[in-house]
Amino acid sequence: MPTHNAQVDLAHRPRLADLQPITAAPSSHATALRSTPQARVTPASELEGRSGYSGDFLGDFVVPWPTASSAEDVFPVGTPGNRLDYTHFSVSMSRSRRIALYVGVNIEGGSSVEIVRSQDAWAYDGRLPVEAQIGDELYRDNLLDRGHLVRRQDPNWGAEAQTANQDTFHFTNCSPQMSAFNQKTWLELEDFILGNTRRWKERATVFTGPVLRSDDPLYRGVQIPRAFWKVVAFLGDDGKPSSSAYVIDQTRELGKLELMFGALRTYRRSVTQIEVLTGIGFGELARYDGFSNEEQITGTRIEALIQRPEDIRL
Repeated sequence: MPTHNAQVDLAHRPRLADLQPITAAPSSHATALRSTPQARVTPASELEGRSGYSGDFLGDFVVPWPTASSAEDVFPVGTPGNRLDYTHFSVSMSRSRRIALYVGVNIEGGSSVEIVRSQDAWAYDGRLPVEAQIGDELYRDNLLDRGHLVRRQDPNWGAEAQTANQDTFHFTNCSPQMSAFNQKTWLELEDFILGNTRRWKERATVFTGPVLRSDDPLYRGVQIPRAFWKVVAFLGDDGKPSSSAYVIDQTRELGKLELMFGALRTYRRSVTQIEVLTGIGFGELARYDGFSNEEQITGTRIEALIQRPEDIRL
């Protein structure tokens, strides 16, 4: 048998990256399944019979569900107003943006239930195709928050409080928000609304949504809203119908998402301005808003910067 002198490279240092598997490599499909968590979907059958938003929640002060001027963008779900009803709140979805156009919640301060927040478990709504909703893929490894549009605590009242709390954790009630959105004055506004309904055992109706602009920044294939609005309907101290409106917006242009968003400010605006800004109609609510009435009389746009709790006036 012939003899061969093996050549050995004594300087060779193998790297872990050079090692090869001794079994067949998994398919790309199997790898994708392993790396992507299984999305949770609430079956449509589990959401049947939800009470949803009530237009006559404030008694004789009837506040109908809002209407969108771009009706073709409202995702059709086969219900009046194309609403997805949950416990004490409802949602109308944008077909083009895959997030809520607007949400509406009824708050009952007299029977509010405090539910401690546990581990968040967001889910898709089985009444819509999964691809019509923005899920966790947008929120991984960045500064974006899964922002509740209907605040988690707001619908938590009465015997169905626990169900209402769970209902708020659907992606249909979620909008991409930079963590700075949960800044002091916006939270103080939400606390003020909920706190007063609890303190005086009163009721309120609150609509919330994003300001959707064609030039909103694009990130991971999703346009990120730069502003959000809130419209509140309630009965005043004198028992008369009242309403007010608010906007949180950024004062500087956005840079890359990996960098910090610009400073955020919260303003009180008129209901009329919100209608113009969003193309959403709120029925007769502008009639009961002091800012809207003043604008109509003076022809001048009215707004007030909210910097502290004392600046908040419903």
